[in-house]
Amino acid sequence: MSIRVVVADDQDLVRTGLVMILGAQPGIEVVGEAADGLVALDLATRLHPDVLLVDIRMPGLDGVEVTRRLAGPGVTDPMAVVVITTFDLDEYVLGALRAGARGFLLKDAGPELLVQAIHAAANGDALIAPNVTRRLLATFADQAPVVPVQPIDPLTEREEEVLTLVARGRTNAEIGTELFVGLSTVKTHVASLMTKLGARNRVEIAMWAYDTRRVRAD
Repeated sequence: MSIRVVVADDQDLVRTGLVMILGAQPGIEVVGEAADGLVALDLATRLHPDVLLVDIRMPGLDGVEVTRRLAGPGVTDPMAVVVITTFDLDEYVLGALRAGARGFLLKDAGPELLVQAIHAAANGDALIAPNVTRRLLATFADQAPVVPVQPIDPLTEREEEVLTLVARGRTNAEIGTELFVGLSTVKTHVASLMTKLGARNRVEIAMWAYDTRRVRAD
């Protein structure tokens, strides 16, 4: 079954390019496209895509608000939202992560990373661009200090290792290779981390790692 995607970007050329790239991939179907946030919200609500790919800056509603309404803390069935942005919009990306975005990409990430992000989001995983993850999340931790909630059930040594790798943007497969464990074992540890930390996705796991200073920017 194909992954159903809605693409939202107010720049016609960018949106057309994203639609063409995704539409040419086997197993991915673009079921809608939007040039502003209100239309994106409407399409996502009506079409229930597997993944919404949304730009940060759009007229009507920006990507952060669209993300919050579809995947925010109060949403009972959060949608998989992947945010695309540029290097110069760190504060918007950080807002989107807090709003519930499952991951984000830079607009110049390239077709391969874009497709990987869509597949990851559809599978309940998250792809956070490794070249900006540490800088963005560490910046958030420094600029918006919070008192992170500590888990009642302490993390195991292996969970701490998985936590660090998730925060550094590693995929489940990469974590398995690095720790010499199977994919199912990695998924079990990630699920346990989500339960213990009260996290809804890998992005929130990563943010908790930075909030607690377990991981810092290089």
